[in-house]
Amino acid sequence: MTTVQTPAKASSVISSSGFFLFVLLLTAANLRAPITAVGPVLEDIRLTFGLSASAAGLFNFIPLILFAVLAPVAAFLSQRIGLERSLWGALCLITAGSIVRWSESETALWSGTVLLSAGIAAANVLLPPLIKRDFTEHTAKYIGLYAATMSITASLASGVAVPLTALSDLGWRLSLGVWAVPAMIALLVWLPLLRHRHQQPTSTASTENLPTRNPWRTLIGWQVALFMALQSLAFYTLIDWFTPYAQAHGFSQAQAGWLLFWYQAVAIVANLGCMVALKRVRDARLLAFIASSAIFFGMLGLLLYPQLAIVWLTLAGLGAGASLVLSLSLFNLRARHHRQASQLSGMAQCVGYGLAALGPLFFGILHEHSGNWTLPFSVLVALSCVQMLLAPLAGSAKQIS
Repeated sequence: MTTVQTPAKASSVISSSGFFLFVLLLTAANLRAPITAVGPVLEDIRLTFGLSASAAGLFNFIPLILFAVLAPVAAFLSQRIGLERSLWGALCLITAGSIVRWSESETALWSGTVLLSAGIAAANVLLPPLIKRDFTEHTAKYIGLYAATMSITASLASGVAVPLTALSDLGWRLSLGVWAVPAMIALLVWLPLLRHRHQQPTSTASTENLPTRNPWRTLIGWQVALFMALQSLAFYTLIDWFTPYAQAHGFSQAQAGWLLFWYQAVAIVANLGCMVALKRVRDARLLAFIASSAIFFGMLGLLLYPQLAIVWLTLAGLGAGASLVLSLSLFNLRARHHRQASQLSGMAQCVGYGLAALGPLFFGILHEHSGNWTLPFSVLVALSCVQMLLAPLAGSAKQIS
């Protein structure tokens, strides 16, 4: 009797929502930290290899552009080899990239960054439809905790990067390479779930007769994609350009850094708050509008009265955190099944991160050509207004037909 019951018990534990949540959060912990760890030690990297400022800027551009380019590819692969296998492969890339960056070679640094960015790009797309497929009743909870975990580890990676450089002769290589450890742990923890899913294939037959309309050809798909794009553009542009903007208005570099930390810390609170709110509403129109309005008024305040940056960044941070959770949740809420959710996730992240990668670039061009901060910030405010107007459409309960 014991030999018969033990596999069933193990299977029950592996398929439980608690174990899945543990795996989900461990995976999420690897989806931003290897990237945000670069910023604080970027000057050290630049001096080590004699990189120009423009070349060093590619460390911010490469991950975002790969998030955009590889998002549809990840969605396609998940249809061919399955969500679990695709996600495990993504973690393999993240782990390999983090290990490669231990090397002293400049080539290894660039190739490692490309590898782990490709893995993160795939995982970004694949986690929401996996939640949609297996734990639909926990969608809001899991998306909120997933987003909060990414935000927390991203902030942690930024905070410990510089102290880690002083611990050994490895310097900045330790700050980057240490993130191979949680990636390897995630790989191992995924194995039981991977084997379990292979033994009990998902019920693909149940989705064969459901609508499979491609989101790229639907108005709903573009509403969700543009909402994702506008909130991503606002967030990454502010992350890249707030420090010089703040210094131009009398803040020190250290003060600007702490203000940015506050902006991201507030976003974590909004991640969790939006998670709770989503479980209580029938659709997300009002939540999307409120979150977008907070970003709009935060950006407008920074433009008109930057001396009160702490107030405006609090507003913008709350809006950014809630908008991220909403964007990730909309992949599932607007899709009828996990296959369609995977397609919508790939589309929205392709458009979203594509604009997020270009946003800081064009912001800088506008600043350079205008010679001031008024024009680029005015454009950012206008785009935030567009997000606010689009929010009720993107947050509707209507699904892709």
